[in-house]
Amino acid sequence: MRTGNSGHDLTIATTESFQLGEGPLWDPIRERVFWVDIQAGRAINGALADDGSIVVLEVVQLDETVGAVAVSPAGDWLIAGHRRLVHRSADGALGDGPRILPEHSGSRLNDGKPDPAGRYLIGSLRLSGPSTTESLVAVDADGSMTTVDDDLTLSNGMVWSADGRTFYNIDTERQTIFCRDYDPVTGATGARKIFLTIDDGLPDGMTVDDEEHLWIAIWGLGEIRRYSPTAQLVQTIHVPAPHTSSVAFAGRALDTLVITTAREGLTDEQLATFPLSGRIFTTKPGVHGVQQPLWSGPARWT
Repeated sequence: MRTGNSGHDLTIATTESFQLGEGPLWDPIRERVFWVDIQAGRAINGALADDGSIVVLEVVQLDETVGAVAVSPAGDWLIAGHRRLVHRSADGALGDGPRILPEHSGSRLNDGKPDPAGRYLIGSLRLSGPSTTESLVAVDADGSMTTVDDDLTLSNGMVWSADGRTFYNIDTERQTIFCRDYDPVTGATGARKIFLTIDDGLPDGMTVDDEEHLWIAIWGLGEIRRYSPTAQLVQTIHVPAPHTSSVAFAGRALDTLVITTAREGLTDEQLATFPLSGRIFTTKPGVHGVQQPLWSGPARWT
């Protein structure tokens, strides 16, 4: 099923609606789309069909929130649970990974992605009330952690340039996208700078295309925006779901944009007006993505 929007045809890719769909990614080895339903505690993958639809193939259910999911070349999953990481081996066995947040923390894990060397970056958000102490940490293969940021309001989307030498990350409640130099081998970072501030919505998840443009989901506005390397808005895709949460390129040619949305936070009136909220959408935006890094795997966790 398709719906029109400002020059783009959107495919309603899933039959199921998700309470808080998030964190899409493309696994090029097994040719599957991954995403999570945060409040439902589910990590999910599915097959992307030629018509843009997605058929769910695997679901991993945890008894806690699931902020993000990653996959290794060998097929292991890394799942960001409430305050810890969970390893799902290629044969389906679940095991505990490193604890990221203290047991009685008032925060939970949120968005996360592997960096160019396969280490995992994961951020946090406050469960209630404002905060300026949310963190973004890098987790190495031995479980050791390095703090990237410790003064965020709500750590959210992140992405690297094609050469891995520039890192972008979002602080949602500041409505800010930061950038900094990044060593793709060691993970060392340069000074943090403001790349872009958005004044009319909340930036959430993001990805990058092969022209070094950022694609950012704007929570609350039902938009996916494309920004140039000089932070100029050059394209907007309108989605019939106000809470657009994240975006990723998928498919063998990385020419399909996968868009996650949420029902969470919408009133009954809003849900009646936007009944497709919580669905996943796909579209062909006319550009190609950059294959994002895979997780290195739990080489020294066991």
